[in-house]
Formats: sequence, structure tokens, C-alpha cells
Amino acid sequence: MYLKHLISGNAVNRVSRINGRRYLYGLAISAPPNSSTTSFHSSITHSSKPSLSSNKFGSWNWRCIHSTLSTKLSYHSANDLILASDDQAEEEEGAINEFLSRFVWIMRGKLSDSYPDFNKETIDGMLLVIVEKVVSEIEKGGVEQMLGSSESTPSQDFSEDLWRTVWEVSNMVLDDMKKATKKEKMKSFLQCEEVKEMCRFAGEIGIRGDMLRELRFKWAREKMEESEFYQSLERFKEEAKPQEELGEEAMAEGAEAAVVVEEEKSKAVSLPKRRGKIRYKIYGLDLSDPKWAMVADKVNEAGEVIWPEEPKPISGKCKLVTDKIFSLTEKDDPSPLLAEWAELLQPGRVDWINLLDRLKEQNTLLYFKVAELLLSEKSFQANIRDYSKLIDAHAKENHLEDAERILKKMTENGITPDILTATVLVHMYSKVGNLERAEEAFESLKVQGFQPDLKLYNSMIMAYVNAGQPRKGETIMREMEVRDIKPTEEIYMALLRSFSHKGESGGAGRIATTMQFAGFQANTEICKLLVQAYGKAGEPDQARSNFDYSRKLGQMPDDECTASMIAAYQKKDCLDKALNLLLQLEKDGFEPGVATYTVLVDWLGKLQLVEEAEQVVAKISELGEAPPLKLHVSLCDMYSRAGVEKKALQALGVLEARKEELGSEEFERIIGALVNGGFKQHADRMRRLMEAQGFTISEPLNVQLTARQTFRRTRLPGMR
Repeated sequence: MYLKHLISGNAVNRVSRINGRRYLYGLAISAPPNSSTTSFHSSITHSSKPSLSSNKFGSWNWRCIHSTLSTKLSYHSANDLILASDDQAEEEEGAINEFLSRFVWIMRGKLSDSYPDFNKETIDGMLLVIVEKVVSEIEKGGVEQMLGSSESTPSQDFSEDLWRTVWEVSNMVLDDMKKATKKEKMKSFLQCEEVKEMCRFAGEIGIRGDMLRELRFKWAREKMEESEFYQSLERFKEEAKPQEELGEEAMAEGAEAAVVVEEEKSKAVSLPKRRGKIRYKIYGLDLSDPKWAMVADKVNEAGEVIWPEEPKPISGKCKLVTDKIFSLTEKDDPSPLLAEWAELLQPGRVDWINLLDRLKEQNTLLYFKVAELLLSEKSFQANIRDYSKLIDAHAKENHLEDAERILKKMTENGITPDILTATVLVHMYSKVGNLERAEEAFESLKVQGFQPDLKLYNSMIMAYVNAGQPRKGETIMREMEVRDIKPTEEIYMALLRSFSHKGESGGAGRIATTMQFAGFQANTEICKLLVQAYGKAGEPDQARSNFDYSRKLGQMPDDECTASMIAAYQKKDCLDKALNLLLQLEKDGFEPGVATYTVLVDWLGKLQLVEEAEQVVAKISELGEAPPLKLHVSLCDMYSRAGVEKKALQALGVLEARKEELGSEEFERIIGALVNGGFKQHADRMRRLMEAQGFTISEPLNVQLTARQTFRRTRLPGMR
């Protein structure tokens, strides 16, 4: 449809009455009364240009402009508005000025596109007529009547096509104003102290760039939503007060008051009745200059950076495909459906992220598949954060192979792991016990200048502890202390436990002393570990000192602690001291358990006191507990050396059935006992089992086995 009869003669006559120069929003509009007016009327009436109508922006809603303009009033400074009779008028006129300024700028472009042959003066005249009509509609408030007849005869001055375009442009302006209002409100929350504090913390732990920006807006948006929620509660509270004060006799009157409140509420979201003409301007700026188009483009680009893009709405066939994606199982290939979904929606990065977030909530395994496929999707625009997040997600689920595959893809695509990725790798490799890779990631963090935090230090220390290298873990702990990062009690105890199990009394003592200076009080658990450490190191006096201190704390040492103390005496062959201790403990009400009896059996067996050892074994049987593996090792050693073949082979059968539990030291002791007892065939079989378990026999024992092949052991008289 063409713009024939775009503006009727009444409107043209209004333009023809313009004398000299008129200013609209600071625009110099020249409209000579003769030639320009005539050509203007002629061009509008007989133009062959296409219509300004477009369905791109939807229909115009006058209530929408009233609501948005009144909302906008609170976000403008009084200094930027024209002088009026009061502050409220200034705010109202400021909102109207902003709306009309934006309206003029967009409408000028549409008129220029439809009438490229018209000169600037003619376009300005057309703009003047259109804007004056819009202002008059706002002033007289005849919106409802106009909307009722908009489809047939919207105005005596304008055609349907022109009014439809006015509605569309106004709709665009209102959307922009709403976004600007929301952005202004968002800026205040972006600068609040709580959001700043969270951003500072995120920066300290290595979050930078786009990810930090996304988190900052997420936190600010949450604060804004929280503020709006509490404001709504306050409004409800204020509205409820009058009703609470009403008595039973005033209920009907209260209902009538509620209607009045609703009417006032509806008025609050629309432009008030004006006492005179609306005064408007755009502060003397000539928006017809091309530079303002460049400014508008830059503002829009800046807005895209400041305000995150929202995902596209999903409907129709695309929604059906989305439902099919969510119904997939972990065995299905999501690639075909993802390709169809992308073709229908033409998604951007924000749309893919929205899909991933929903998948992560509903189907974790499918999320991993889709997230990995999207790393190669162009429209997803994968960055280093996407790789590191996926690696971290796999690491938390203990999917080591999957995490390493993503890491390999990352390096193949030329992306070097950054601080955040290296941090994820340290936690992952420490958790699975891959010390070498954990050390590589930890060193790469230091090379990049990142100062590890408490959590990262803890992961690295636990990696050393699990690998049986507490000395390196202690070095990391000293580094923490230099940086004034206090290790947790769990880290201290893990190091102390590791030193204790290895029998390194020096390391255990250092950790215990450090804990004391750090403010952790000694307890029975610490004393127990120290007794164990000094016992394995062959220092019974130090072990006894900690054993007695544990008793002074008010608790009787348990069976394991007593067993460690007896083992310490065994190292120095102090049998009398061990027996005296047991007698003393028995007087105090202590009853030995399996651990203490096992140490005694081992000690008596080495002394070849077979009968006494068997009496202790009978005590263990009375307790009704399963004998530990160490007991069977002691019995095999004792019976083999004593030449008691039947009982030696009986104990050996139990050990062969539990060969996976045997360590290198146990294998060596068993083989040595069998060799000394003359059971060469059984010793060779145990040697093969030892090598099958991945252990290497020691050179002295190997020489002993070889020698037995040449020289047979001479049995003592009476030995069975």
C-alpha cells in the first residue's frame, strides 16, 4: 500500500501556517508558506513511495506509553529537565522529552527511507505535523476513543498506515526506555558493596574476564530481584494497613475505598491531566546530523556489552525438537537433534548456554555429551572458560578419562590452560592420586604468578599424603605458614598420621609441636599417633612418655595404642617392661584386645615360645573377632621356623587366599621363614606370587634362596 493521502489537508494547512523558523526539540524546521507547503502537500498526496507500515514491532498501545513514561520519571535528574511550575511537572516533562526525542530520531529515518527525494525542509515539516498530533493526543487524553476506531479511521488528519507506523515507532521507543530504565537501576546494584566484595573475592581465586563479568551481573541481578521483592512486600503491607484498621461496621465502606485505590493506582501509571500545553525540547541538539546515528549505534553496542543478551523464545517446531533432546538417554547420539534445533532457532551463545543449564538440571550424563559437542560448534563461540568448566564438572564426578580428553582437545585447539584450569587440574589429580600430574599443574600456577589459596594447598598436601610422601607435604605446609595461611586441623592430622604410619618419629614430632604452637591442644588421638611413630622408630622411652601423657588426659589408652607401645618395647627386646605395663593396665581395668594380643603372638613367635604364643591365640579366639592378617603372618613365620609343617602350611594357605592384601615386607618374611624351615618348594611358590603382585624380591633373600638349591639345611635332632 502506498502513502496516498498520508496527511490530509487539515494537517497541511497547519504546516502552511508556519511563519519563519519553528524549533521542534532544537531542530531548525523551515517551512516557507508557498512553494514548500505546496510541494509538501503534493508529494504526500501523489507519492508512489511504499507505505511506512511494518509489522516488525507489533501494534501500538497508548496505555504502554503512559505506564513507561511515568515509571521513567523517577530516573531523571531535575537539573536536566525544563523549568516548570513544580518538581512533579519537571519530572513529567523530562520523561515526555525523552520519549519524543527518541521518537523524532527514529521517525525521521523512516520518512527519509520512504521519501528519499524529499529535501530536509519537507521531512522536517512532516515530522512537525506528526509529533504535534502525538502530543495533542497525550494532552487531551482521548486514548480509549482513538483505540476503539483505530482500525477504520484512526484520525481525521492521518491515514491508517501512518498511525500504524506511529504506533510501531512508539513501541520501539518505549522498549528502549524500559531497557534504559532497567539498566539505570542495574547500575546502582552493580556498584553496591556486596557485589564488589564478591567480585574482589572471585578475582583473588583466579576468576577473570568474561566469566567474572557474567558472575558480576548475575549477583547484581539477584540483589535487584531481592530488593524488588522486599519493596513489593512493603507495598502489600502499606495496602493492608487501612483494611486492618477497618471494623466490622466499615467493611462495605472499605470495599468502596479499595475501588478508589485501584482507580488511583491506574492513574498513577498514566500521564496526569495537564494544566496547559506540554513543553518539550531536546536540549538544542540537531538529530538530523549523521553523527547522531553513529552515536546511537555506539550506545546500542555499549548496551549489548553492559546488559547481557537474553535467550530467544522457543516455540512451535523448535519446542518439539527441544523436548526430544531432553528425552534422550545417555546412549543416544544428540548430534542430529542439535543440528535440527540450531537450524530452526539460529541460536547464539546465550541460547546454547540456556539449553546446557536446563540439561545440567535434568540429565547430567546428557549434559556432558552435549557440552563436549558444543566445543566445536561455531555459534557457541567456545572459550577457555567452557573447557575449564567442563573439565571441572567431569572431575567432580570422578570422570578422569573424560576430563583428560577435554584437556587434550583444549591444547589441540591452541588454548593454553590458564590459572583457573590449572587449579581444577590440581584438585582433580590430587583427588585421584596422580601425584605427578598434580605437581605439574601446581607448578604451572606458580609460574603464572598465581598465589595458591587454602583449598589448593590442602589438595596438594593430601596428594603427597596419599602418595606416602609426608615430607613434601610438610614443605607445602611451611610455605602456607610463611604466607600467613593457617592450615586446618585436618591437614595437620593427615600429615601426622602419614609420618606415624611410616615410622618417621622426627616428622611426627615436628607436626605435633607445630600444632601446639598453632593453638591445637593435645588429645588422645595425637598421643596415639606419636606412640605409634616412636614405636616403629624403635624409641620406646619417647613412646612411653606420650603413652603416659595420654593417660593423664583422663582417658585409658585403647587397644591399638597399647599394641603400639608393646611393639615399641619389642623393638628393644624389653619383654619385662612390656609385661609390667600390661599388669599395671590390667589393674586399672584395661582388657587387651586383638591388636595387643597380635603383637604378643608375634613377639613370642620370634622367641620360639610356641606354647605361650598358642595360649595367646586362644585368647584371641575367645574374643570372637576375625584374626588380622598380621597374626597369620606371625603364625606362618613361627611354625615354619619351628619346623611344624602342618600348622605352617595351614597358616600359609590362609595367606595365599589373601595374597592381594600382602605387602612386600610380609612376602619377604614369609619366604624367609619357609626357607629357614626347609620348605623350599613352598618358598618358590610364594616368590612367584610375590612377583605376580608386582613386588621385587630383595637381594639378600634371593641369595639365600639360591644357596638353598646347593646346600640343604641340616635339621637339628628331634626337629620335625
